[in-house]
Amino acid sequence: MLNILTIDVEEYFQVHNFMGVVPRDKWDSYESRVEANVDKVLALLEEAKTRATFFVLGWVAERHPSMVRRIHQAGHEIATHGYDHRLVYHQTPKEFAADLHRSIQIIEDIIGERVLGYRAPSFSITRANLWALDVIREQGLKYDTSIFPVSVHDRYGIANAARYPHRLENGLWEFPIATIPIFGKNIPVGGGGYLRVLPYSMIRWALKRINAEGQPFVIYFHPWELDPDQPRISHVPLFYRFRHYVNLDKMENRVRTLLNDFQFASVREVFRNQLGEG
Repeated sequence: MLNILTIDVEEYFQVHNFMGVVPRDKWDSYESRVEANVDKVLALLEEAKTRATFFVLGWVAERHPSMVRRIHQAGHEIATHGYDHRLVYHQTPKEFAADLHRSIQIIEDIIGERVLGYRAPSFSITRANLWALDVIREQGLKYDTSIFPVSVHDRYGIANAARYPHRLENGLWEFPIATIPIFGKNIPVGGGGYLRVLPYSMIRWALKRINAEGQPFVIYFHPWELDPDQPRISHVPLFYRFRHYVNLDKMENRVRTLLNDFQFASVREVFRNQLGEG
């Protein structure tokens, strides 16, 4: 079964774990490592003959257009991660629409192709700001993959959200991140920090169970997660430091194993007919 592999393209210093110590107006003063990390991801995908969807931050695309073109020329889908990496529920609908529109225009100008999908920074579409789904549709996009059907995270999650791909009333397709129900609770197994923290044997078991239910799963990671030598950010609270740095040295091998254990493609490929791209 073809599953959906997604990569959120942002710099290591732009994560919300560092929001309190890395001001946005200082981003340009930090060492950029995104191109080298993306090239590492592209090499892994080429090795596995796998294509993916890259959700590229507009701020990054603006500064690294040749990198975005390399991703696109390698046959991967380019979608948007917004422009400024602001949590959606910290924006007004008008601010969100402007941020999203800006990112779409930058990416489409670079690749010369329509952008179909969006993922919110830190999956920040929750029950409190479902209005964002209408804004995404109004911006001409065809799908979203921002909803995490969990209740265990301090920043995101809708506990009783649908676990599998589905079409919303406004016509937008939603592709939730992979979870597995255990004792009545959805446990996140969709990549990122979960792929670094949880035993890989558990991740593989859970993902195989989803496929056994006849469903594809959506999994994600960030290029910076394959960069154990990235500069360390100081004065970060212990919990956030753990969340960001744990097992970075193991991530490349885990991704390689994941690519060997499962079949993947981009959102656009797996759901071509549903998105009207057939």
